[in-house]
Amino acid sequence: MQFKSQKYSINSTDYEVGQDNISKWGMDVHNSVFIASAGLSILFIVALLILSPAEAKAAIDTVKAAALSKFDFVFMWSANIILIFAIGIAFSPLGKIRLGGDNAKTDYSTVSWIAMLFAAGMGIGLIFWGVAEPTAFYTNWFGTPLDVAPFTPEGRELALGASLFHWGFHAWAIYGMTALCLAYFVYNKGLPLSIRSIFYPLLGDKVWGRIGDLIDVMAVLVVLFGLATSLGLGGSQAASGISHVFGVDNSLFLQIAIILTIMGLAIVSIIRGMDGGVKLLSNINMIIAFVFLGVLGLLNFTTAFDSLMTGLVGYVKNIIPLSQNSGRDDTTWLHGWTVFYWAWWIAYAPLFGMFVARISKGRTVREFLVCVLCIPTAVTTAWMSFFGGIAIQQIIDKVGLLGADQGIADVSLSLFYMLDAYPMGNMLSIIAIALIIVFFVTTLDSGSIVVDSMTAGGKLELPIIQKVFWAVISALIAMLMLWIGGTDSVQALQSITIIAALPFAVILVIGCISLVKGLYSEVEQPLLARD
Repeated sequence: MQFKSQKYSINSTDYEVGQDNISKWGMDVHNSVFIASAGLSILFIVALLILSPAEAKAAIDTVKAAALSKFDFVFMWSANIILIFAIGIAFSPLGKIRLGGDNAKTDYSTVSWIAMLFAAGMGIGLIFWGVAEPTAFYTNWFGTPLDVAPFTPEGRELALGASLFHWGFHAWAIYGMTALCLAYFVYNKGLPLSIRSIFYPLLGDKVWGRIGDLIDVMAVLVVLFGLATSLGLGGSQAASGISHVFGVDNSLFLQIAIILTIMGLAIVSIIRGMDGGVKLLSNINMIIAFVFLGVLGLLNFTTAFDSLMTGLVGYVKNIIPLSQNSGRDDTTWLHGWTVFYWAWWIAYAPLFGMFVARISKGRTVREFLVCVLCIPTAVTTAWMSFFGGIAIQQIIDKVGLLGADQGIADVSLSLFYMLDAYPMGNMLSIIAIALIIVFFVTTLDSGSIVVDSMTAGGKLELPIIQKVFWAVISALIAMLMLWIGGTDSVQALQSITIIAALPFAVILVIGCISLVKGLYSEVEQPLLARD
């Protein structure tokens, strides 16, 4: 293979993609990574089944408490550093480099590309927290950002601003930099689509040995737990919505039945392939989501527009203090919200990164980073401002169930309580349930594709049975976490995400340094001097 620069490319090593794979039982997998990842995942599942739910939750919470008390700075500063890297690279001469080489063409239209990266990145979580998060901040459900007084105009501004902070540039920088690292080393250096490839400029041929195996196994596990968190949240919210609209008992059985149903639909999507599965569903997602957002915006134009402006002001004014971990009096809020979100984005980053790397060939580094940072941030800003702002206004005006309760009674029902205030509430709730389910399918489908690639030495064309295997494992972990968590299932899911993401936060920062080394290998020093 020919590359603009041979340095750090596949041609500079004797390694061949898939050389450590084994083929048995119709599968093509990396010997060490698959066995370790599958073995540890199954061991985790068995351990949870052996322990009682109370014992399992207590053990998980103990580890989480230790991680938060001693290492919250790791999450906070990893996110800050990664955002600085993203902005710096995008607006430097390195941003001119094209993924795949100077003559590379894109595989997907910009609209389909954005739809897929958005669906893979934030789908279920945005539906779950769109109403619940700003409402929680405004009403002091679990602390308030920067200890602002709840139920005040200042509290409203910071509630909306802090929500945009969690879903804005920091989140998409974590996603975007991981995806860029993978896309660059795959398309410009010919390395396998695997997390270990990112570290080739720093570790050399050691990445093909045990160190690389360890990196990939950690990536697989962190993705599985991040995926399980999203699936668990989606399952609990879909069950709550179905129960609320149709009067069905919202039981653990219903939540598990929903996850099993979605697993089946995801397997069908996997069989249909990228174009017939994830791409098609992602475009459907975007259409439904924008229609949904548009309807709410038109029904509440004044409130929605005012909330958007208020949220943007709150975001800009408070982004610096919200980015700090020291000198804070709102430790409970910081650990329960910001640290969890950074852990969730970090846990999800390998999944998002590997999936988006596969669909991003032909775009320049600058185009890639600007689009990934700005377009999804704009959409999530509108979503959180509209839904959160309308919900807060209902509380202020004492409208509907949110107004009657003056806040959150059941976090998974917050969206549906807000929709109940409209004459067409049931219809809007049914649309919301459909949106949750479609996002659910694309999340599990894209997650299975990514984990499969990581456990197959970075190969792209693999037997379908392997993707199905990881879809089943992800669904099992999600169901078990719901069983363990019981009425506190959200907290249980958050706990396991924070634990899994802690070591990976450091890995991502080191990956950014490695990416810069790789990018510099393609840019001549005179060009840097001129620019």
